[in-house]
Amino acid sequence: MNLAPFHNLAMLFGKNGYRLYMIGGTSRDYLLGRPVDDFDLVSDATPAQIQDFLPEANYRFSHYGNVKYRLGYQKVDITTLREEAGYKDYRHPQSISFVTDISKDYRRRDFTINAIYIDETMKVFDFADGLTHLSERKIVMIGEPNARLQEDPLRILRALRFVIKLDFTLDSNLAKAISNNADLLEYLTPAKINAEIEKMEHMDMDKTMILLNEFGLRARY
Repeated sequence: MNLAPFHNLAMLFGKNGYRLYMIGGTSRDYLLGRPVDDFDLVSDATPAQIQDFLPEANYRFSHYGNVKYRLGYQKVDITTLREEAGYKDYRHPQSISFVTDISKDYRRRDFTINAIYIDETMKVFDFADGLTHLSERKIVMIGEPNARLQEDPLRILRALRFVIKLDFTLDSNLAKAISNNADLLEYLTPAKINAEIEKMEHMDMDKTMILLNEFGLRARY
């Protein structure tokens, strides 16, 4: 498992006075012993600060705190630590505030297994029992599941996709919330829904059909 791109970037960030952490699918897959192809990273540096020492990166989405970079064939996403509030359209937060503390950033993330931070020394920071849920092979929502799905209904399909991808089970409270809030998917564009379902079908067509039927989604989509 080649983590050299992360370590090299973390060294660069450190030389400039900033921290860099693996997060999301990168840290999750590393801890599960799965291949890490692309890198999902977070930093206390803002895009403007990153641009001072990494000018060749893509800053198209810098207003969202996101910087895209490429190391050979590997894609690197670097997002500034942040807090979010007031989801306005079942998808996007109304306000974003950059922070420097990972213990504030984790609350905006969807599932506990996607909120595990790993620094350049490979020290793990886990604020939501993600390590426990990795060992239990369980998808658990950060925060109250109904409220988090109402912020962004696409999390419904993301949860089901992780069930298929990782061969995990849904936490019972999350499963109930998905059943209760399935109608909210109607607020999303068909393209968003179809993209998630296509990812699921590509991984396991039969299991996708079973899950969609279980939550009454197959007839709609």
